[in-house]
Amino acid sequence: MEAGELEEKPEYLTKGQKVKRFFRKNLLLVFLICALICGIALGAGLRYVEPKFTARQVLYLGYPGELLMNMLKMLILPLIVSSLVSGMASLDARASGVMGLRAVVYYMTTTLLAVILGIILVVVIEPGKKGGTPDNTGSPKGKIDPVDTFLDLLRQAFPSNLIEACFRKPLTEQVLDEDAMKMRDEMMNTTMTTTLSTVAANLSNITAPELEDIYKPVVTQVEGMNVLGLVVFSIALGITIIKLGEKGKPLKDLFDSLNEATMKLIYVVIWYSPIGVMFLVAAKVVEMDDPEKTFQQLAYYFLTVMAGLTIHGFVSLPLVYFLFVRKNPFKFIYGVLQAIVTAIGTSSSSATLPVTLRCLEENNGVDPRVCKFVAPVGATINMDGTALYEAVAVIFIGQVRNLDLGIGNVITVSITATAAAIGAAGVPQAGLVTMVIVLTAVGFPTEDVTLILAIDWLLDRFRTAINVLGDAFGAGIVAHLSRKDLEKMDASDESLRKENGETNGVITHAHDNGSFGLDDTKM
Repeated sequence: MEAGELEEKPEYLTKGQKVKRFFRKNLLLVFLICALICGIALGAGLRYVEPKFTARQVLYLGYPGELLMNMLKMLILPLIVSSLVSGMASLDARASGVMGLRAVVYYMTTTLLAVILGIILVVVIEPGKKGGTPDNTGSPKGKIDPVDTFLDLLRQAFPSNLIEACFRKPLTEQVLDEDAMKMRDEMMNTTMTTTLSTVAANLSNITAPELEDIYKPVVTQVEGMNVLGLVVFSIALGITIIKLGEKGKPLKDLFDSLNEATMKLIYVVIWYSPIGVMFLVAAKVVEMDDPEKTFQQLAYYFLTVMAGLTIHGFVSLPLVYFLFVRKNPFKFIYGVLQAIVTAIGTSSSSATLPVTLRCLEENNGVDPRVCKFVAPVGATINMDGTALYEAVAVIFIGQVRNLDLGIGNVITVSITATAAAIGAAGVPQAGLVTMVIVLTAVGFPTEDVTLILAIDWLLDRFRTAINVLGDAFGAGIVAHLSRKDLEKMDASDESLRKENGETNGVITHAHDNGSFGLDDTKM
């Protein structure tokens, strides 16, 4: 054994060499954690600067973070399309179907577990009946109907124009019907000339459905990438390439090359991410209105949500992983820690997807064919943290307003929160929109979503981290359950190569070099 090899073995390293080796392998992770701490400290310090920061100065402060978000969002489209098509085309039809079923079952199970956990905690702790009553700050995002929202999901899954899906998506909006408004105003003006008894009689005849008729649903195209439509199309295209056989090989090679090129670009972007994360967090801390008052009023709500997210992320999900894989789940969490920290900084599971894929493949040795399929789909429809947060938030609002929270409402919240979380886009604060659906389902005032707006930006970061962790565990579990199918595919590919006279051996699909994005070259 040569001296160089001897020094690389852990048992022959000194304590100083071990520390140096740890930091060398985890340099990016250390940078990200330091960036979070520095961002909070910088933002807290700048809050006491006189005069107070203007909106323009806050915009300038967050500018490096805005660049990071733009770069990550820029890579979402080529990454999702290339990884899904490449991943699906690398599987046979049977394996992809079984893998998809396993992934969906995992998503549904863990999301439902998160909702049940959130409901139990909020009912036991009752945060809405403790502390000060939170102020109504801001305004809701508009009138939303649950049925229209679920129909929008199907519209988005099957876009009419694939190019348009890259930057727009269909959304049903409730707009005021001007004719209905005129009729109601005329009726109200008529009652003003009558006696009070007549006024009361006329007003009693105006039923809720008639008031609802002043709104009419209009399907519009709103700004924002239709990720769900791109995912459905990419999966369908990948399956079609499988069916084409040799004829589809050039197309498969194209998407394989695109995926590799995208990953190279991602490598560059993630090394800039600590700078962007620091200024993103600092800008958010500076623009908080009154953090002391906010935390006093919403402390129990904040702690309830955080307790639920912590238990789900570090107890429930690891337990599910251990039951299926029989390996140490916390070692797996350590492997995706970089993605978790990035999720806290960016508050977007879609923007974190490039980092998640890299961590799964390089640190946890998950088969790239599984990663390319499970992770993008999970970033689109698997929202454990969002589902838990919505269940807690809706019941919290009910407790604050002393509204009825019977067993029927609790069951409705659990089912609706699970379904609404699936439709939550993987972008910052998308959960607020879907939470209005849950409020409407149980008959609570949708305007009360403003009660939690003051602290939502902070909770959004932590629930995004749990969403990303859930996606990562899903990829690990599906890869373990599908290992025999993948081995059969490798054996079949090897036999075909031998028949064709090729001797290059089986391609290695998994990487486990234990590093956080650094090359294997010595520093």
